[in-house]
Amino acid sequence: MRQITIGSRTYNRQTPLIIAELGTGHNADRKRGAELIDAAAESGAECVKFQLVYANEILHPNTGETLLPGGKIRLFDRFRQLETRLDFFMEMKERVEKKGLLFLCTPFGIRSARELRDLKPSAIKIASPELNYTALLKEVASYHLPVLLSTGVSKLSDIETALTMFPTDSSKNGEICLLHCVTAYPAPETDYNLRVIQSLSAVFGAPVGVSDHSLDPSLVPCLSVAMGAVAIEKHFCLSRSDKGLDDPIALEPGAFSKMVRDVKAISAIGDGAIDAFTREWGRTLVEKILGDGVKRLASSEAANYERTNRSIHALRDIRAGEVISTDMIAILRTEKILRPGLPPSFESVVMGRKARAFIPAGQGVRWEDV
Repeated sequence: MRQITIGSRTYNRQTPLIIAELGTGHNADRKRGAELIDAAAESGAECVKFQLVYANEILHPNTGETLLPGGKIRLFDRFRQLETRLDFFMEMKERVEKKGLLFLCTPFGIRSARELRDLKPSAIKIASPELNYTALLKEVASYHLPVLLSTGVSKLSDIETALTMFPTDSSKNGEICLLHCVTAYPAPETDYNLRVIQSLSAVFGAPVGVSDHSLDPSLVPCLSVAMGAVAIEKHFCLSRSDKGLDDPIALEPGAFSKMVRDVKAISAIGDGAIDAFTREWGRTLVEKILGDGVKRLASSEAANYERTNRSIHALRDIRAGEVISTDMIAILRTEKILRPGLPPSFESVVMGRKARAFIPAGQGVRWEDV
């Protein structure tokens, strides 16, 4: 049976880790953060997760706009609004651990990773868009902590490359748990192809969990555990009408509590879990959610590939003939209107080369540009 140990606790399909993803829904408000933590604990979460955001580690200012209830705003500026002082996370970690829960957080670049390391977390989570951010993975691997590695909007080869950043020949290395994910908000339950859990575990010899962005509280989590998932991550909010970035697809406390109860019930059934779920929901729906187990881009996320993922982008206008240096490029998400660049692993190859043609600020740096 695959399992992952974090601190003194071990998690497997019989006792999966239940993660309440608060993300940035606290709005950097300590009172609200405390309310979310307390509600997550009361709802049965065993782990509470945050995101340590610096906009310039994620996006270029020219990325494009996003539509919010108050009107259009630059996506970069929206991420700037999510930036939070480090002492906030120190206070939240203390409260989480006083509740007897695990504190988990996602960094998005080298700066946030190092700040998170200094908070002394028990584990670190890497989000799906950063699966190909090789420099970040190497940095996090050097901390020798357990890592939950989300695999949304990725192909099998992307996961294989990511795992090479975590050497397995040292007893000091932390454990790795893959989190099967569909990077769509919300993600259709029938896109999850949950037999992939067993496929990934067999191919990579690693425990596998699920990061679920679907709206139903129990369908994907319960079937995931039936397929052997050792962890379930679900967005958590006080109300779906709140203004957090992910609140519209998050579970409110009552729904989260239901998920926890249902997951525990399915875990206790063991090998008969699929039959039990089929009797309740019908074979057609269950089979659609379970899928064929072949790792591929889900239809709801396929358009995000190479746009949500990281690539090499120009930080400023680069003139033809200029020698490219570290202050000219960054590893960023492409997102809205820009063109993708070369994968992050080619950063050292691009560095020191001359620009063949003008590269506008924000655009991806391609082979034909250098």
